[in-house]
Amino acid sequence: MKTIPQTLVETAAAAPEALALKDGSWSLSYDDLLKQVLKTAGALKRLGLGHGDRFAIWAPNCAEWVITALAGQSLGAVMVTLNTRYKGGEAADIIRRANCKILLTVDGFLGVDYPAMLAGEDLPALEHTIIIKDATDTSPLSTFLEGTVPINVADLNQVKPDDLSDIIFTSGTTGSPKGAMTTHGQNVAVFETFSDAIGMMRGDRYLIVNPFFHSFGYKAGWLCCLIQGAAIFPLSVFDVEDVLHRIEQDKITVMPGAPTIFQSLLAHASLSKYDISSLRVATTGAAVIPVDLIAKMTNDLGIDHVYSAYGLTESSGVVTLCSKGDDFETIATTCGKPLKNTEVRLVDDAGISVPTGEEGEIWVRGFNVMQGYLDNPEATAETITADGWLKTGDIGRQDARGYIRITDRKKDMIIVGGFNCYPAEVEQSLMLHDDIADVAVTGMANERLGEVARAYVVKTPGCDTNEEAILSWARDTLANFKVPRKIDFVDSLPRNASGKVQKFLLPD
Repeated sequence: MKTIPQTLVETAAAAPEALALKDGSWSLSYDDLLKQVLKTAGALKRLGLGHGDRFAIWAPNCAEWVITALAGQSLGAVMVTLNTRYKGGEAADIIRRANCKILLTVDGFLGVDYPAMLAGEDLPALEHTIIIKDATDTSPLSTFLEGTVPINVADLNQVKPDDLSDIIFTSGTTGSPKGAMTTHGQNVAVFETFSDAIGMMRGDRYLIVNPFFHSFGYKAGWLCCLIQGAAIFPLSVFDVEDVLHRIEQDKITVMPGAPTIFQSLLAHASLSKYDISSLRVATTGAAVIPVDLIAKMTNDLGIDHVYSAYGLTESSGVVTLCSKGDDFETIATTCGKPLKNTEVRLVDDAGISVPTGEEGEIWVRGFNVMQGYLDNPEATAETITADGWLKTGDIGRQDARGYIRITDRKKDMIIVGGFNCYPAEVEQSLMLHDDIADVAVTGMANERLGEVARAYVVKTPGCDTNEEAILSWARDTLANFKVPRKIDFVDSLPRNASGKVQKFLLPD
């Protein structure tokens, strides 16, 4: 097994002149990137960052994010990622709980002064706050590096595959976020397997839309590029016109994104004006993906290979993945088969495996399972069994081929008059309605049945549907216990950075 810095060294040795990173004024070959990382590591070492220390990054996708992340990891320090949507108190809570010694952040991104948001917070372990990028793009990182002596490549051998590489706090759709700890070796191994499976290769040009503070943007994003020798193109703000322009201009070949990303591209009035024929591979994932969307991604956007996947922070980001050549329905309605060299079981409440085709909680075991939750042995023991099975908390079905379909979160299940009703299943059905652009289903109290379903619907632009029309359609389509008893029309659904609906933020 290899470490993340060793992966960079190997790729730089094999393809020193290959483009590694392009972002505004930054255009670095792999040899350039390695030199920049070694120099930045020298600057962080000068501030006292060392093996086992924690450092936090609170910044949007940018070249500086990748460089400083690799620099800290090259010293054996453990990276802690911070969501750019956090308020000061939320960021401070994680910095404090992780005992971060250094904070790498930005000033002026979308008009936000990130350091100012931490004013007055009690952060006893934090010794330095470093601005790595500002609104003027005058490269504060270059100023920080002045007079620095780079560390030696040989120093990277002091970092071992079993060392922690990062602590990523769960998205917190419910409850307080918990810090999932993973190692260098397991992350490199998982994303070697993942990037091989989706056909990434040297020379690919990867537009990374998903935020780096999440596994999808960091591990399934720029780490895959390091492994395969592909070029990293960070995207800090999603704008449809800008994305189309960049695909054409930079000849982007690989792009990830939630289904809404690709729906936005397809719906854009200027789509036909852009040459996006370079797009070769796309990855997506969600509980609800319309079959028609996968067809349009292939036929209208011209993407050769579309993959849907499923994972969670605690599984290093991946549990299952579709295979090359899968049909549109398989890609849309399942999330593929277990990652190579891992195991998946579907179990009942007693932990007993359920028959093929029946619903059960998804458990996974293998090299992708986290080391545990930071400073939380009780939660770790509740989540990982003594023999290594990670309880995902997700409900699904596995067919005879081994493909898994996510039904819902275990805790989101609605019991309607004694019948188990899974919101994601209802959402998948409602998305077949032409007048529904997006939907989220929750439970609400009912005097007779205990609980019933309630749907929050985003209308398709231009339609004039109403509650009764949708309920009437649902009654003709779904079993009666699955039919929502109330429809609320909303302008949009609150989603976190990974695209998951934050149902606790829906209007009560």
